Amino acid sequence: MTYQSKRSKANAALKPSEAMDSLAAVSTLKKYKAPKFDQTINVAMHLNIDPAQAEQGIRGSVSLPKGIGVSKKVVAFCTSDKVAECKAAGAIEAGAEELVAKIEGGWMDFDVAVATPDMMKIVSKLGKVLGPKGLMPSPKTGAVTPKIVEAVKEFAAGKVEFRNDKGGNIHAVLGKMSFKDADLAANLDAFIGHIVKLRPSTTKGAFIKSVYVAGAMTPSVQVKYVEVLETK
Repeated sequence: MTYQSKRSKANAALKPSEAMDSLAAVSTLKKYKAPKFDQTINVAMHLNIDPAQAEQGIRGSVSLPKGIGVSKKVVAFCTSDKVAECKAAGAIEAGAEELVAKIEGGWMDFDVAVATPDMMKIVSKLGKVLGPKGLMPSPKTGAVTPKIVEAVKEFAAGKVEFRNDKGGNIHAVLGKMSFKDADLAANLDAFIGHIVKLRPSTTKGAFIKSVYVAGAMTPSVQVKYVEVLETK
């Protein structure tokens, strides 16, 4: 018999049986009995895509209107004339060959790598190191751009990256449980709206099958999204 804690039992009784609008959903999350730390709030969306088809892959990044309450360690691959600007914008390291050499030497204390297009020739040397960790800069996520100083600012402030998994699901961070309900709802709506814009032209019927929000250690709540249900 599976053991269920008192908190789990209490939360199971609080879990709504129907989907709710964004504001009601995030407000309901705060009614659960939670751990003592400030939980991260996540969104999970099940999409009507075939992950095996390259043209239906969903990947990118987005800056949410209320932030996510988390800063990221960013490194920037750039020419020498941009190093000072990138560091001033929030990069913990910036450079070209010398930065590649440092990473080849085993240094990996960063969360995001960004690069200008002309730097990708040298960054490609790190494919076997950065690729498996999901740190290789990509144009699809906005991490390869001529506007590298802006990219550093956005990613350092917690720009959200996402990529569908093999089951056709998208996961992302929305913020912290301590955020105001309206701020979490605004981030949720903004994220859903961004994903809707990425709908593949080959998708038939409703693009988004379901949306759930949840705390790191508390149950989820299903989000009702009328426009998605009406999509043909």
